[in-house]
Amino acid sequence: MFRDTVMRFTRKLVEHPSIVGTSGERDLAFLIRDMLAEHPYFGEHPDHLMVLPTRDDDRERYNVLALVKGGDGHYRETVILMGHFDTVGVEDYGKWQDLAFSPDKLIEAWRSEPLPEEVRQDLESGRWMPGRGSVDMKSGIAINMAVLHEFASRREELRGNLLFIAACDEENDSRGMLSAVEDVHPLAVRENLEYVAAINSDYTSPRWEGDPNRYIYLGTVGKLLPAFYVTGKETHAGQVFEGFDPNLVIAELTSRIDYNTDLCDELFGETTMPPVSLKQTDLKLRYDVQTPHGAVAWFNFFVHGMSPADVMRKMKSLAEEAFAAAVGRFVRHRDVHAGRTGLPPSGWTPKVRVFSYAELLREALRKHGAAFEREWRECLESLSGDHRLDLREFSVKAVEELWKRAGDAEPAVIVFYASPYIPRVVLSEEEERGERLMTAVRKAVDDIRPHVSRPVEIRKFFPYISDMSFVAISDNEGDLEAFTVNMPAWEVKYRLPVEAIRRLDVPVVNIGPYGKDAHKKWERVETDWSMEIAPRLTVGVIQHLFR
Repeated sequence: MFRDTVMRFTRKLVEHPSIVGTSGERDLAFLIRDMLAEHPYFGEHPDHLMVLPTRDDDRERYNVLALVKGGDGHYRETVILMGHFDTVGVEDYGKWQDLAFSPDKLIEAWRSEPLPEEVRQDLESGRWMPGRGSVDMKSGIAINMAVLHEFASRREELRGNLLFIAACDEENDSRGMLSAVEDVHPLAVRENLEYVAAINSDYTSPRWEGDPNRYIYLGTVGKLLPAFYVTGKETHAGQVFEGFDPNLVIAELTSRIDYNTDLCDELFGETTMPPVSLKQTDLKLRYDVQTPHGAVAWFNFFVHGMSPADVMRKMKSLAEEAFAAAVGRFVRHRDVHAGRTGLPPSGWTPKVRVFSYAELLREALRKHGAAFEREWRECLESLSGDHRLDLREFSVKAVEELWKRAGDAEPAVIVFYASPYIPRVVLSEEEERGERLMTAVRKAVDDIRPHVSRPVEIRKFFPYISDMSFVAISDNEGDLEAFTVNMPAWEVKYRLPVEAIRRLDVPVVNIGPYGKDAHKKWERVETDWSMEIAPRLTVGVIQHLFR
């Protein structure tokens, strides 16, 4: 029913490079528009097919929105079909880099190569298509395009409307979807639409080696990036106990946070990956024999049920524990060294001091008043003008500048958020629309199970970062504020259209293609599930929703 169409669409999309941030990403939006425009429906309704520029973006790129109205066009309820068309780069393909967007040529080139056994078996089966974007997630876009075409051809059976969104820039800062959520409300007003659910089509993959299951995900994991700025006390390497090395605190922090399963977030019987270090470094710009004045570290932190306020409390507590352990180590070795050398030990001992960014800024404002508030705003705006700084680097610079203005010469830890807020989305059966979507998904899965050779499992949280996080926010206003007041870049270098997301506020499910090795040179999509079963499941969910 769908295989040939999804295969054809996928191949055409993969063959057009759309690496995030390139002209190919920009131009693919127009190719998608042209592919959709081949359907007679959009010839009759050209205003239902839109290519819209992204808002507040630092480069030219576009999203594609396409609306298909069911029946006689008077239904209000609307389901969103969503996905992204940008990809990561192809440097990992090495000598096959020029073939990364040519599935057939890749297969031919790999025939005489010593491939990993699993990759070879998959490709020899004839049921897999390789290539950058094949699974993440041009096959997902192709699924939604095929479903849209199908319902556009039999609108009398569609008891509602479908809004297709193909978004750019998911792989970097999600500028595509963050822009689209602000476009859907004016469209709803113009066309008298009521959004009731969203179906995302991002890729799915095995959860462990040999995993036979195919997965449907209700809702999605959230992500935070808690960061630590540690200010030490410089000293000559020949007089180490007269200062304090901030790297020691960073080391104690990393030992407490990295891979710590006690920090996994469990909800509904599903558990996140533990936090992991994404960067740690001191802030020395060149070599000398002075100890560093400061150091930073930040950690990836996935959440199911924890809010930004919960994570901040945990991070401050761990920072206090790590700082105390570092001071204890410092004192112990100082005293041992004094005993061995016969020299009197230094009488100086660091105090354990941990602040959140919000606490430090609040204290600075209390001390210095309105004049400081203006000065600080000007400082942030000046830093935001340095386009060499990404959000994380900007945040570190901001904390460093705040400490220069409001801190002192003694060691301390400042805890802050250094990267965008990626909301968790939790579907609840106690909420009418959430229960309605979950029921439709279960019925559609029950309908399809007899026709699938693999087990189909419904889980609560999509385990990767995706655009699903921007169709609803499960954190309340107070919990969200715990993020905004502790992110230096908020409303200066980074903004989130919170009002637009809360206005949209739809439950979301992920029904995507199945594949392996996304973001790797062996990236490949399995065609049986992805080209036939996934689109049929999507159709089934839509039909059950509108019954």
